[in-house]
Order: sequence, then C-alpha cells, then structure tokens
Amino acid sequence: MPQHKHILIVDDERDLLELLQFNLSKAGYEISTASNGRLALESIAQRAPDLILLDIMLPELSGTEVAGRVRANPATAHIPIIMLTAKGEDVDQIVGLTVGADDYVTKPFSNKVLLARIEAVLRRSSKPSAESRQMSLGPVRVNGDTHEVWVDDQAVKLTLTEFRLLSALMQGGGKVLTRAALMNKAIGPGITVTERTIDVHMTAIRKRLGPHAGMIKTVRGVGYRMTPDAAGPDES
Repeated sequence: MPQHKHILIVDDERDLLELLQFNLSKAGYEISTASNGRLALESIAQRAPDLILLDIMLPELSGTEVAGRVRANPATAHIPIIMLTAKGEDVDQIVGLTVGADDYVTKPFSNKVLLARIEAVLRRSSKPSAESRQMSLGPVRVNGDTHEVWVDDQAVKLTLTEFRLLSALMQGGGKVLTRAALMNKAIGPGITVTERTIDVHMTAIRKRLGPHAGMIKTVRGVGYRMTPDAAGPDES
C-alpha cells in the first residue's frame, strides 16, 4: 500500500516521534517530522504530504489549530488527518465537529493498529470513487471526482470520511443503512470503530447541511437514511 506515500508526523514527544518515524519508514512510507504546530505548517507549505499524523497537544500551535488551518486552506483541505489523542480526550471534537480529522488513534497504541488506520485512510483517499460523477438529492449536490459538496449551490467542506458517508446515504435511495454498512463504506473493511464515531460524523454532516440537516434521518437502533425533504422527525 505505501507506494512511497509521504506522511508528516507531528508530535513533541521526541521518543515517540523517533519510534513512529522508524516504524513507518520500515513499513515503506516516506516520512517528514515536526515537533510543534508552527513547524508542521511550514513543512506542509513546503511540501504537502499524503497524510498528516497529528498530536493534539503541541507547543506553539495545538493540533486542533493546525488541523483547522489545513482544512481552511483550499490547497491543503483534502489532506487526510489522523489525530493522536490521549485517553479521555473529547472524541466529538477529534473526529469532526470542530477539527475535521478523518480518524484518530488513542495513545498508547500498537504499531499494527496505527498501520491499519493509516492504510485505511490512504486507501479511501486514493481509491477511485464508485460514484465518480455528480449526484444530487434535493438541495445537496456532490462530485465524486473532486470530492466537492454544495448545499443550495453554496460550497461546503467535508472531511473525506464525511464525504463518503454522505455519498453512501445519497446512493441509498432513501433506504436505511446500518451503522455497520456505513462503517464499511466510509472507513473500510477490517477497521474497527465505535458506533459512536459514526454518530459523531453524522452530527458533523448535519451541521454542514444547515437548514437541511433533517434530510438525514436517524432510525433508532438501526442506522440512518437520507431523504430529499428535511421535514419529518427521526424514526423509532
């Protein structure tokens, strides 16, 4: 999978940074490192990586601030971000409500788990989209080639995971998709995430849809479906 993919690792713990650099280089990735948020942004400006492995707690600029600046810049908004988090940190913030990360890994983590997450995120970002054409549902329009999304003809920004979830719902034709099915489509097979993670992504997508958030219906105990009409309550 690596195929000389370039990963930027950002962490201020020197021992962990060196360990990650060694393990990921051994796995075939090209690695750049930065020990704080400012250096990370400088590195990204000089050469955009294929993926950013980003610690939340950083000196000078926090990981959340770095992620926000990456997402706000049209030239870098597409770069996948995996956050490195301490146990107990706010998952809602990590996976999309404010940060816009594509995934997260909680410290301490095994090299095997981290490699699986990296491979899954890179696979999603490089895989030709099955829906490589424009789709529309009500006021929402997506382009599978460019990963662009418009709501009421206004461009909105989604992370790659959010884009894949939205596309899966739009393709569903109003049918209910289980959380497991959505995980498989957006995260990839063999990668374990909690149902809570999918729910948080859905909350983030609804937020981006603004007044049309109700198009995504929660079917309690099952999953989600999407309709052209925002009217109507969630379904029990």
